[in-house]
Amino acid sequence: MIKKVPMRQCVGCREQKSKRELIRIIRTPEGEVTVDATGRKNGRGAYLCPSQECLQKARKSKALERSLNAEIPSEVYDALMKELDQIEQ
Repeated sequence: MIKKVPMRQCVGCREQKSKRELIRIIRTPEGEVTVDATGRKNGRGAYLCPSQECLQKARKSKALERSLNAEIPSEVYDALMKELDQIEQ
């Protein structure tokens, strides 16, 4: 039996990719927006490619804010940029 690969859409480039290739950004029940490295944390999730390009597209179009139903302050975007830097290297 073949196991089905879960697919998710990047909110930046809108491409369908396997869940493992993407980074999950969550809004916790307390309203905090963070990166979910495990993919198992509680909260509303949105997926992004591990590239700054996609994060910038998502920021420009406010796609991340729409999918998380939350206002995202610029400090959070800056923190996400730093985390993506570490992941890309």
